[in-house]
Amino acid sequence: MDNILELIGRTRPLFKEDIERNAAFLDETVKKSRFLVIGGAGTIGSAICRELFARDPKVLHVVDISENNMVELVRDLRSSVGYTTGEFATFAIDCGSSIFDAFIRAQKQRVGGYDYVFNTSALKHVRSEKDPFTLMRMVDTNIFNTISTIHASAEMGAKKYFCVSTDKAANPVNMMGASKRIMEMYLNKLSEELPVSTARFANVAFSDGSLLYGFGRRIDKEQPLAAPDDVRRYFVTPKEAGELCLMSCLTGENRDIYFPRLDEELNLITFSGIAERYLRHLGYEPVQCATEQEARESVKRLKAKRQYPVYFFHSDTTGEKDFEEFYMEGEQLDLERFANIGIIKKNADYDPGKLEYFTRSIAEFKAAGNWTRTDLINLFNEMIPQFAHKETGKFLDGRM
Repeated sequence: MDNILELIGRTRPLFKEDIERNAAFLDETVKKSRFLVIGGAGTIGSAICRELFARDPKVLHVVDISENNMVELVRDLRSSVGYTTGEFATFAIDCGSSIFDAFIRAQKQRVGGYDYVFNTSALKHVRSEKDPFTLMRMVDTNIFNTISTIHASAEMGAKKYFCVSTDKAANPVNMMGASKRIMEMYLNKLSEELPVSTARFANVAFSDGSLLYGFGRRIDKEQPLAAPDDVRRYFVTPKEAGELCLMSCLTGENRDIYFPRLDEELNLITFSGIAERYLRHLGYEPVQCATEQEARESVKRLKAKRQYPVYFFHSDTTGEKDFEEFYMEGEQLDLERFANIGIIKKNADYDPGKLEYFTRSIAEFKAAGNWTRTDLINLFNEMIPQFAHKETGKFLDGRM
């Protein structure tokens, strides 16, 4: 989508200056290196793959559990850049499986392993905290798969490991953000085994499964658009997401957390505002409806007049943060190195007893085969004493 910047209220790419200043180093490093991208068919993973592929890597292997998204990634790369001189291959594998372990052993023998490993696999939705089973999968995906893939990367002799965090890890109010905060705790420990870096993201505009992505699907199906009108968020484009990950992995020092430097006055925008811009871009005038039912019933009538129904509401669901932030009080910042990228500098400080307790508690829950949402929330509260979990009893699955 060529007009994403316009839709999210910006006029220029965020990282253009930083990428251009580091272009020679990035190009040279990518061309001589071997890369593995885990979760590489998702929005952020595929954006990383595009950045790497365009720089002709020596080896680029992509792992993802979605074979359909993987097919689209390959078609997209072949239809845009074309081909590279290095080896490019995709593998429809779950990174938490024994099959992945066998894959890593085989690639260590065949291509000598990987120099850089990007892990973008994650459960990223706030809606994932509605039940104890999805919550436990979030713990596995966001925390324990990170631990296991770092161990695998270290054993094969990788130079660097990168994984995606989130702005919601800074003073978290939902379980998704808290899971990434706990992941960052484990990263501090694991950084003594292998250099690691990460990035705290803003929302990636029109990413798979996001509310903005859903706007296009709703219009395709002649369904109304629904969005909160009181939630203001920062957005980056998919390309900017790929660039931020690339910069963090290849230029970041051990334990660095990169984040986009966005201006609150210029760059915060509501979901309802984007919905209105999106419709006007398509040639429709948004018409606000008082209820969901009114919005559903008026699509065909309004569409015939080049109008489109929208239902805007105040957010009241569990885990929605009132404002966004990329760093917390007391974190050391480097705001001088790059023009539009900030860096949080971390020391290898962690509480080994606390991490062991978390690992043991999760193992005990699984062994018993029975746990509740409250069990997991309480455990997260013990790990993050200042965790301000925002519980309303309402979830996004209850919204249109």
